[in-house]
Amino acid sequence: MNSFGPKVAVSRSDLPARVTVWEVGARDGLQNESTVINTATKVEFIDRLSDAGLPIVEATSFVRADRIPQLADAADVMGGIDRKPGVRYPVLVPNLRGLEAAVASGVRDIAVFASATDTFAQRNLGRPMVEQMAMFAPVIEAARAQGLSVRGYVSMCFGDPWEGAVDAGQVVGVCEELLAAGCTELSLGDTIGVATAGQVREVLGRLDASGVSTDTVGVHFHDTYGQALANTLAALECGISTVDSSAGGLGGCPYAESATGNLATEDLVWMLDGLGIETGVDLEKLVATSAWMAKVLGRPAASRVVRALSR
Repeated sequence: MNSFGPKVAVSRSDLPARVTVWEVGARDGLQNESTVINTATKVEFIDRLSDAGLPIVEATSFVRADRIPQLADAADVMGGIDRKPGVRYPVLVPNLRGLEAAVASGVRDIAVFASATDTFAQRNLGRPMVEQMAMFAPVIEAARAQGLSVRGYVSMCFGDPWEGAVDAGQVVGVCEELLAAGCTELSLGDTIGVATAGQVREVLGRLDASGVSTDTVGVHFHDTYGQALANTLAALECGISTVDSSAGGLGGCPYAESATGNLATEDLVWMLDGLGIETGVDLEKLVATSAWMAKVLGRPAASRVVRALSR
């Protein structure tokens, strides 16, 4: 293998000193696979990711098996993983039934999935955007009453395949509703990967002007048009210090056909290492994990760093 880090790291005083990498490969990545990965492999994947130093490994989703059959074994996965001290293992829950199942599996961090556009809310949630909080509020309230952290994902923040450009005000409005309902953190999703750096700055600037602290906000970029790293750097320049990514670049969105892979964790860590930003991630272990998963899936990893360092 080649060198596992940039030859020179050049720090910038205008960027965060440390970034939290929110790993989504085991959930957002594997839910998009055409074949179902067995439980033992999922457990090993999660354990290898946490062993690589990732502080947050989003593990699975407690949804109906007919909605996302790839994650139907959520309880078995949560029962099988080796939970490392200090590592968070969030799961996605769509309703109170999902929350009850998650809590029974020892989950302490959950996430709900909202939309910044009406069409995607209809397709993903089965209800218009104006009604989505009625679905999430009881889940958030019940989770917070039990001392759980709740992340609010907001999809289609930068563009929608059916509605086109998304007004930043819509994004801000949904974020404010989620925080008011009790969410402890947010993630802004570029679900179809159309965002550009200027648009990222605009949306984050509008959020900041509304009083939403950057400490509560993460970003979730897809690399459909090769803009994920540029958009991430723009977000860092706005003070964001939590970035979602997926080992090997796995994933997309099962309800938006134009959504291709997530930002690859290895590509993100390579860039952050080069900027002198701490992550706590062992890039060598991470690359080995994604190379292993690529063999399991029978195709090369989408991550350019994985491909470069696995030669």
